[in-house]
Amino acid sequence: MDLKIDKHYFVVGGAGSGFGKAICLALANEGSQVLAVSRTLEKLEEVQKLFPHNIDILGADITLDETHDLIMSRLQGKSLKGILVNGGGPPAGNFQEIKMQQWDESWKKIVSWKIALTKKLLPILSAESYGRILFIESVSVKQMVPNLILSNALRPAVVGFAKTLSREVADQGINVNILAPGYHLTPALERLFVKKSELEGISVQEAQKAFEIETPVKPMGQADEMAGLALWLLSPLSRFVTGQTITHDGGIVHGLWG
Repeated sequence: MDLKIDKHYFVVGGAGSGFGKAICLALANEGSQVLAVSRTLEKLEEVQKLFPHNIDILGADITLDETHDLIMSRLQGKSLKGILVNGGGPPAGNFQEIKMQQWDESWKKIVSWKIALTKKLLPILSAESYGRILFIESVSVKQMVPNLILSNALRPAVVGFAKTLSREVADQGINVNILAPGYHLTPALERLFVKKSELEGISVQEAQKAFEIETPVKPMGQADEMAGLALWLLSPLSRFVTGQTITHDGGIVHGLWG
């Protein structure tokens, strides 16, 4: 299938590992140009080596305002077509463990930087009368994940923001969607394996097995499997799809609207 994204220019957050890396590489493989952003510059350099003519890199924390300014400067003379809004998640923990300071920090880490970055980049897409904005969140926006109270509580705010924005910009040729991944073998999930092993006094391997048992489709998901869906949503082919929260979860969500 021709996704019609050859030479399209994208900004991809969290491109050093996990979903961000997988989507960045998939875009480059389709001939897209990518500004890959991550705090881990050494990981970005490894990604760039695979597609040196398609991937530009920015080693910076995408949650910070100064990084947004750096992104804007890199976009000078570029025709931006889409944004993958993606970054690290909050710490694992239950209600008793999480301190008030962590709630405040997690609001910034999960919600406010995404609004700030979107506000900066949206005028560029509006001027083009075209754009794709795709948020990577979590299955926790549809079904609670144990020991992830910060994610369970705060990521739904991004869904409300994205859904509202999608209606406001739909007539400008701009689509806004969310991918809500379930359990995939990424560094983020590995941290949950460790947390579960600590809480339940089991090995990390046993904790991983417990997550796998919860997932109807075996084996557990891989980041590059979700990348294909992300590319379609970032392409012109998704013209009639906006304001949607789409799970990629192997059947974890029990509800009818999963």
